[in-house]
Amino acid sequence: LNMAAAAADGAATAATCVRPKAWSEQVEDAYRFQLAGYRDAQEYRSVRGSDPERWNGSGFIKKLERRDGSFYYFNKVRECADKEVLQCKLYH
Repeated sequence: LNMAAAAADGAATAATCVRPKAWSEQVEDAYRFQLAGYRDAQEYRSVRGSDPERWNGSGFIKKLERRDGSFYYFNKVRECADKEVLQCKLYH
């Protein structure tokens, strides 16, 4: 039953996925969400019911709650290194 529900949910939120070639603020957000176990901001909002906390100034994500209830804390500055950019997925 869970597999069918997951498949139905996946069909409702089907999206194309691309791998970025260079760092951007969008890539930084994707990196932080995926590090915490979420596909993107939309999935985070559907699971947590709120937007993530962001840093004033840079606008980068400050803190994300993982599915197990623990937290990821991020710095004000870029954390996604150039070598990790290609590992991110951007969903459209």
